[in-house]
Amino acid sequence: MSKHFKEIMNDITTFIFDVDGVLTDGKVHVTNNGDLLRIMSIKDGYAVKAALENGYRVCIISGGSNEGVKTRLSNLGVKDIYLGVSNKVEIFKKYCADHNLQPEEILYMGDDIPDYHVMQLVALPTAPQDASPEIKRISRYISHKNGGEGAVREVIEQVMKTQHKWFQHFDAKYD
Repeated sequence: MSKHFKEIMNDITTFIFDVDGVLTDGKVHVTNNGDLLRIMSIKDGYAVKAALENGYRVCIISGGSNEGVKTRLSNLGVKDIYLGVSNKVEIFKKYCADHNLQPEEILYMGDDIPDYHVMQLVALPTAPQDASPEIKRISRYISHKNGGEGAVREVIEQVMKTQHKWFQHFDAKYD
């Protein structure tokens, strides 16, 4: 019998996220000069920062490539950012080898077909509410939130609450 997703959350040390459709709403605003603008949630950003401050690894693996996205994530403290990736499985395997990670430690959130094969390699594949049906079908947890609207915050918060690190993080900063 397979473990319930809450049990799996006890072992998570690493969060890996796609960008478009996960950290953003999947829409791209095109300016007159051709720049592509994305919108990211401040609440997702807070949770990413809280996870990093509590010793979790946060990694980004995205097919998209945008300097603004890289700057935003870097400013949150994310160091492992892989953009413009055509083979997510290859980057994922290298990242796991470099950090001596086992699948049981990893939560991956993706929203569409390019995430499918990576999601099959982790203990806790997750998806935003508005993910593609194929991704939702293989997800152990589907957020109540859409991509770019707090789905990342929801899964980070759930893992940290399961491990009794969520509000303790906040309390420790203000004691």
